[in-house]
Amino acid sequence: MPATAARRALFLGAGAALTLALPRRVFAQAAAPASAPPPSGPFTLPPLPYANDANEAAIDARTMQIHHDLHHAAYVNNLNAALREHSQLHALKLEDLLAKLGELPEGIRAAVRNNGGGHANHTMFWGVMGGRGGQPSGELLAAIDRDLGGFDQFRTRFEQAANTQFGSGWAFVTVTREGRLAIQQKPNQDTPLMEGGRALLGNDVWEHAYYLRYQNRRPEYTRAWWNVVNWDSVAQRYAAAKAGTLTI
Repeated sequence: MPATAARRALFLGAGAALTLALPRRVFAQAAAPASAPPPSGPFTLPPLPYANDANEAAIDARTMQIHHDLHHAAYVNNLNAALREHSQLHALKLEDLLAKLGELPEGIRAAVRNNGGGHANHTMFWGVMGGRGGQPSGELLAAIDRDLGGFDQFRTRFEQAANTQFGSGWAFVTVTREGRLAIQQKPNQDTPLMEGGRALLGNDVWEHAYYLRYQNRRPEYTRAWWNVVNWDSVAQRYAAAKAGTLTI
């Protein structure tokens, strides 16, 4: 082999050996582009009100982390991005923004519907969990007895609404200013706020909410979900709805 070719082969061999010796994380860091900061705007991601593993009786910690830190964060970032060029909307509260969807500029209406709805729904969702299940008491239980046929029938009807929601969506219990309750299905990230209503509680039946543990067994998830409902928080929401102070 000529000297020049031999030196080239030696150089290439040494380079390959060095490449193999380097830790993989070096290449991962080098290949990963710097992520852009999330769009600034009027809305922020609220922290979970408990640890990721607080709902293990129904939802594993990894699902909670992904659901909050990635999915919910994306809704907030996308909502802020949609509103970036519309500073006149920045002063609106989220519930008012969603109630005025039909009045928004057409170019951002779908983005606000999907991402504003996702932000509102998930903020509510985290707030009604972190408990130990059981059943409510007091005025809330009386309202369930009056409007939803008693607690056992309510659970059955709510699970049916969650399980029969085609594709992605939510099952909600809505509440009026007078304290009246009803069960409602909504597709995608739609919310009762879009009709000027309020959700007392809701369960997320998008697959990302349960797939790591339950795969396609949605009814198993919706049944287990009762084990982590925080009825004290739901009762506070009920009192706020009757007082006219419930936001999202």
